[in-house]
Amino acid sequence: MGLALTFDDGPDPRGTPAVLDALERTGSPATFFVIAPAAEARPELLRRVASSGHRIALHCDRHVRHSEMDEAGIREDTARALRRLARLGVRPTLWRVPWGVQTEHTARVAAEFGLTLVGWDADTHDWRGDGAADMFRAIRPALRPDAVVLAHDGIGPGATRGDCSETAAFVALVADYAARAALTLSVL
Repeated sequence: MGLALTFDDGPDPRGTPAVLDALERTGSPATFFVIAPAAEARPELLRRVASSGHRIALHCDRHVRHSEMDEAGIREDTARALRRLARLGVRPTLWRVPWGVQTEHTARVAAEFGLTLVGWDADTHDWRGDGAADMFRAIRPALRPDAVVLAHDGIGPGATRGDCSETAAFVALVADYAARAALTLSVL
């Protein structure tokens, strides 16, 4: 596996198209961890993600920290999300939980549904609205083979930005760096 760009909280018309355009311009693959109701509301964006050769993975149904739910709540949220995505023809095998917060129950639920939990090595904190160059400088030391980069194609809970234009610009910086450093960009 190479360096992996990943995006959470979409699909979102305020960010996903710009991120997909940037990935297309740079020829970069990515993995999208989707919020199931957002995917259900924007099936055309989900289809564009898939038809562009990117991997679709599970984020959640409700964007709630697992520390705020019991095991039954985590199980039901996961089941509901997977049912929604199955109706859209998507059967994810990867799962990144909201905020990356896992509890003792998370791994059990993942195993029950045949999902592999995924974290990250470098967090862009793009939800804050930082500039692309600042995000790149902050995560540059972590860019290596097999690293997972967390970014967002959606304006999720807690976001303090209005769009994903800086995230799209960040994609170009990472793709350029990867080419110069002989790093392969890949999906998870």
